[in-house]
Amino acid sequence: MYFEEVRNGSCVSYVIGCERTCAALVVDPALEQRDRYLALTSARGMRIRYLLDTHTHADHFSGARRLGADLGVPTVMHRASPAPFIDVRVEDGESLIVGELRLRVMHTPGHTRDSLCLVLPDRVCTGDTLLFGATGRTDLPTGDPEALYDSLFHHLLALDTSLLMFPAHNYQGVAAHTLADERTTNPRLQKTERTAFVDMMRSLNLKMPDHLTEALRTNCTGGKTVGEIIREAAEKISFVTMDELRRRIERGDPGMAILDVREADQYATGHVPGALHVPRGQLELRIDDVFPDPTTRILAYCEFGKISTIAAATLRSMGFSGAVALDGGFRAWREAGCPVETGGPTRRA
Repeated sequence: MYFEEVRNGSCVSYVIGCERTCAALVVDPALEQRDRYLALTSARGMRIRYLLDTHTHADHFSGARRLGADLGVPTVMHRASPAPFIDVRVEDGESLIVGELRLRVMHTPGHTRDSLCLVLPDRVCTGDTLLFGATGRTDLPTGDPEALYDSLFHHLLALDTSLLMFPAHNYQGVAAHTLADERTTNPRLQKTERTAFVDMMRSLNLKMPDHLTEALRTNCTGGKTVGEIIREAAEKISFVTMDELRRRIERGDPGMAILDVREADQYATGHVPGALHVPRGQLELRIDDVFPDPTTRILAYCEFGKISTIAAATLRSMGFSGAVALDGGFRAWREAGCPVETGGPTRRA
């Protein structure tokens, strides 16, 4: 069996493969590690057959949907998952066949309603049900400390205690060890009475994850992350560097209309010399009045370079094929000592 950990910050995913048949599965794929999974499997002549999420993640963006669509590979989650894009919905006691490997699904609700663990012959991928020195939290949507108690003490810890555990997070870089070791050292597992365990989980008062709403929105619905939207927009346009724009302005011929897509108060406190102003929120409604000639070359910019990337891609989709974006935002422009004008919105005559 081939087994490889892939770290993405504190998040961990696993590539599991049958070396005899060259079939592989990725557990908890992270969106940012897409190319890593492909490199690991292709280097060993393996092909990914399944993408499995152990639960609906609230602290990072799952790569299952996008990677599954790119590769034509089915996504796997527990039947209780709210995600509409899941191809294979599994239940407790069922198995996935990956080549000659048999991977048993164990439903372990508590951290989330759809949490599961994946049991292999000598190890278990515990998702967020059981972590090194901790357990999954139960204060996020569909969390339930009562269910987590049952999942831990009546199911997961009832397995062969010599199994190695591999969780979906490793905050301290702890080396893999057995369920028996974890049972002995994990302070939360010392609360063996149901009431004491439930009271402990309800009193943890943990900090909310970064990007909680965005992660739940995208992982529950299959919608796009903000990063995906910006990345896809960037693939449809070209960019002009700040140095290039500065040189053009200094010679008095920028060769294109400069468009500030920030809000009016930001524009008034400082903008690129000669820039016209149309807020991003009004772009589709006003752009034809501002630029009646669709052949006009337009350079869009914003404060940080993200909204303007989307704006330039939108302009191209509307027929302004010469639309580009500034590589960097106005804040970087100002900090670089480039020329700045102040005053109210400039409108095209």
